[in-house]
Amino acid sequence: MSGADAAGGRLDSLTSWHADWSGLRVLVLGAGVTGFAVADTLAELGADVLLAATTVDDDRARILDVIGVGVLRHPLDAVPDEVAGFGPELVVASPGFHPDNAVLEWAAASGVPVWGDIELAWRVRDKVSTADWILVTGTNGKTTTTQLAATLLAANGLRAAPCGNIGVPVLDAVRDPGGFDVLVVELSSYQLHALPLEGPGALHPLASVCLNVADDHLDWHGSAEAYRAAKAKVYANARVACVYNRADEATRRMVEEADVEEGARAIGFGLDVPGPSDFGVVEGILCDRAFLEERHSSALEIITVDELEPRGLAAPHIVANILAASALVRAAGVPVGVIHDALGEFALDAHRIQTVALSGGIRWVDDSKATNPHAAEASLRAFPRVVWIVGGLLKGVDVDALVAAHARRLRAAVVIGVDRAALVAAFARHASDVPLFEVDADDTGTVMALAVGFAESIAEDGDTVLLAPAAASMDQFADYADRGRRFQQAVRARLDGEADADSAPHDPREPDARG
Repeated sequence: MSGADAAGGRLDSLTSWHADWSGLRVLVLGAGVTGFAVADTLAELGADVLLAATTVDDDRARILDVIGVGVLRHPLDAVPDEVAGFGPELVVASPGFHPDNAVLEWAAASGVPVWGDIELAWRVRDKVSTADWILVTGTNGKTTTTQLAATLLAANGLRAAPCGNIGVPVLDAVRDPGGFDVLVVELSSYQLHALPLEGPGALHPLASVCLNVADDHLDWHGSAEAYRAAKAKVYANARVACVYNRADEATRRMVEEADVEEGARAIGFGLDVPGPSDFGVVEGILCDRAFLEERHSSALEIITVDELEPRGLAAPHIVANILAASALVRAAGVPVGVIHDALGEFALDAHRIQTVALSGGIRWVDDSKATNPHAAEASLRAFPRVVWIVGGLLKGVDVDALVAAHARRLRAAVVIGVDRAALVAAFARHASDVPLFEVDADDTGTVMALAVGFAESIAEDGDTVLLAPAAASMDQFADYADRGRRFQQAVRARLDGEADADSAPHDPREPDARG
């Protein structure tokens, strides 16, 4: 038996926290929140761990040293000699490590298995108590739906935790000494890409949902088909329910093609009237026609749109998220009355279609989390007349269709970010009559002050000034939250008369008169 075969045989047996992980040589790639959780877990299990990353926070490096994890700082654009000398039996890569990374290609050529953090968490999920898993993915709405589902489960007395791509590593939730009944796991396309569909590392969730699919992260996955294939893995081996979006045919096809456990049901959700086995909306009432015996002739009322309005939850895409979350937790046995009462207390996260101010009849809204065109479209549809602050890192995604679809609702647009040229060109082609202002400042500290100043100069009573960038934030900001905070600060400063945004608005489609 070869060394690779022997290692593979041992790995097949590692399906419990209580299995023998001692001495297993594991290379961990990445030193962020996920990579640190992976290394910490493996060290606790008794494995021999080497963590390699381009940069490693000094505090984390000190902790890793204390727990016996080796740390290698290296650009990882080639295979470090230390990695080859370590001879890993397993590589666990943090989400985002591209498949053509030199170390991952070396591992594949050497017959060294590569896991993601989700597979490791599934294998060791029985440390404290073996929770059911509910999986949430989609291009947009993942975090809101994950938080909603966890909130609704907790309202029914279950110990539930939102985790995964939402910010809390699943490995931290698995190791929580209190234990959980249900983990609601938000999964990115990167995490899904790494998951096996069968074998000892394959997930068997209670219920799963892909909320929607639109082109995103194409620069990482290489094609729209590969991105969709990664998302489709969320339904594999589902035990009770596969929840899909009736308005998104791609999610229906994913469910139809998924290999699930016997008895798992397909449950559709949408903003239209639901059919049997669906969730939907009837005359402003959110309804369940799936989890009741008389579903062919009646429905259960969950809550009304009017009741959601005061909580800021009545925007169509938020209603869709509520329906999806309700379907997931109904699969776990949560009564509709519990859902109704819990929704009365739920609030959206900051930077998700968050009203910042109302002044002079103008609403200022922060949806910095709209990091791709699909999310921005949902946000734009929520308001009749918009001054749109848009731009950032487009990640290879075409914005023409988005601009064309919403040109008529735009009072004006303010373009920010490094990929401004693509947006300016899209407006020239599809919305040439929409006033367009360009923030050409590169200084992070002034971008939003200028953008808000331009927006205020043209917004009128009844308009919404909407930050829905349709793009990632890392070109000019630390992350989407930093972008949103700076927008909110600029709005409040401007409305107080304190903003320093003295540059005159400039339409980039016209000659620059400022010299």
